[in-house]
Amino acid sequence: MSQLKVFTADEVNEEKLSPLRDAGINVVKETKLSTDELIEKLRDADGVIVRSATKITAEIMDKADKLRVIGRAGVGVDNIDVKAATVRGIVVMNAPDGNTITTAEHTFAILVSMARNVPQAHSKLQSGVWDKKSFVGVELYGKTLGIIGLGRIGQHVAKIAQGFGMNIHAYDPFVSQEQANEFGIEIGNLDDVLSKADFITIHTPVTDETRGIINKEAFSKMKKGVRIVNCARGGLIDEKALLEAIDSKIVEGAALDVYSTEPLADNSPLLNNPKIITTPHLGASTKEAQEGVAFTVAEQMRDYLISGELRNAVNAPSLAAKELEVLEPYIDLARRLGRFQTQIIKEEPLKEVHIEFSGELAEKDASPVTRAFISGLLENVSARVNVVNALHIAEERGINITTSYKTEKTQNADIRTKISTQSAEQTACGKVFSDGQGRITQIGDFSIEAVPKGYMLFTKNEDVPGVIGKIGTLLGDNNINISRFYLGRNEKGGEALAVIEIDTQIEDSVLEGLRNIEPVLTVKQVKL
Repeated sequence: MSQLKVFTADEVNEEKLSPLRDAGINVVKETKLSTDELIEKLRDADGVIVRSATKITAEIMDKADKLRVIGRAGVGVDNIDVKAATVRGIVVMNAPDGNTITTAEHTFAILVSMARNVPQAHSKLQSGVWDKKSFVGVELYGKTLGIIGLGRIGQHVAKIAQGFGMNIHAYDPFVSQEQANEFGIEIGNLDDVLSKADFITIHTPVTDETRGIINKEAFSKMKKGVRIVNCARGGLIDEKALLEAIDSKIVEGAALDVYSTEPLADNSPLLNNPKIITTPHLGASTKEAQEGVAFTVAEQMRDYLISGELRNAVNAPSLAAKELEVLEPYIDLARRLGRFQTQIIKEEPLKEVHIEFSGELAEKDASPVTRAFISGLLENVSARVNVVNALHIAEERGINITTSYKTEKTQNADIRTKISTQSAEQTACGKVFSDGQGRITQIGDFSIEAVPKGYMLFTKNEDVPGVIGKIGTLLGDNNINISRFYLGRNEKGGEALAVIEIDTQIEDSVLEGLRNIEPVLTVKQVKL
C-alpha cells in the first residue's frame, strides 16, 4: 500500500499538522499556486488542506483521481465546490469550533469601538487634533443587542454582551425559546429583533434564505439610531441599502469585517465613511484560532484517511470514534447486503429501495448504515460511489429511497432491505451476531445464515433429492473448491436456495453448466 499524502495549498502553521505526520502521512506544502500547478500537485494526493485563499473547483477535482478528503482550516467552505465534491464522493470537512471565540471577540471589539468612536478618535488624534466633542459615544449597559443567528458564535457573543449588562433579543428559526432560556436570551421573529434592537449583529451562513437578510425593507423596520455589526459573511447585508440607511439617519453606525466582494476596492463607498468602521476580514485572525483550526482539521483528516472516522463533514453524516465502533459491523453488513442484492436481482434499472432497521439499530442515527447499503447497491454503476455520494447518485437515477424503524428486536434481522425494479422485487435481511460478524439471514421467503464474503454462488432450485450433489460434482470436476455451503428451504415447500462460498471466481461455461442441471432454477455469481 502506498503512503498516504496530504497537500497543503494555503499558509497554515506547520507544527499544527503534526497529527498527520505522526501517523506516517506524507504532508507536502506549497502555497500561492496557479490552477494548473495545483492540479499537478493533487494528482497523487489523498487529501488537501486549504484556508480561504485557494479555491477547490470541480475542474480541479476531476483531475485529482485519488482525492478523498478536502479539509478547510476554518469555518466557511465558500471556496470549495461542495456539490461537486459530493458528486465525486469526496468528503469536505471544516473546523466549526475553531473560530468561535476569536470571531465573537472580534465582533465585540468592533461593536465597542463603534459605540465609542475609537477608530475615528484615534485617527484624528494621530493627525494632531485633540477633539473630545466630536466623538461622544453611547453606553452598552441596558441596551438591547439583537442577534441574528444563535449558533456557537452567536451564543458566545450573547455571553459577552450579558457581561456588559445588555439585554439579548435573538432570531434563529432553529432555536426554541426553551433552548434560549438556558442562555437567558429572548427569542422572537426577525421583525421583532429588528424593531427592538439598539445594536444588531449577524451570525449566519450565506444561503439562498439569508443572502441580503438585512436589506432596504429590514432597515425600514429598525429603530432610528441603530448600529449594525457583521463579522459573519459578506452578502448578508445589502451594502447599497446600508449606505442609504446611514444617509437617512436610520443607522447611526456600522462595523464591518466582511464584504460582498473582497478585497474591497480602493474606491468603495464603504471606505472613509465616518459612520462605518472597516476591518479586512479579521474575524478568525488570531494566533490561537489559526493554530487551532489547523490542528483540528489535521486530526480529522488523519482519522478519516486511516480509520474512516468522520467528524465535522459538511457533506456526509459525522461519525465519531465511539459511534463508528458501534455502527461499524452494521455498516459493513449493509454494504455487503447492498452488493449482494444488486448481483442477484434481475438486471433492470432500480426503482425503489426500502430499508427497515430493528432493535438496537433503530434507536440510533442509522443514516451511515443507509448510505453504506446504497453505496454497495450502486457499486456496479460508478467506480467512485461511496457513502458521500451514494444518495446523490441514487437521486440522479430516479431511485426512491425510504427507511423505517422498528424498535422491538427481531429474531433474524437488524437490517431488512427490499429493492424493486420495473418487473422484480427482492428482499434480503442481515443480522450482526454476538461475535460481531454480520450474516445474511433471509433472502425472500428463505431463512439462511450465510457470511457474505469472497466469491459466492447464489442458486435456487426445486426442492428434490440430489441437487446439492450434482452442483458439488460439477464444481469439483472444474477444480472449484467449496469452502462453505449455506442452505435455505422455503417453509411453504417446493423450492430450496443455496449460497455457496467458493475459493475462486468461476467461468461463464461453468455457470451455464450449473444452469443446465434440470432442477436448478437460478444461478448467479456474486463477488463480495
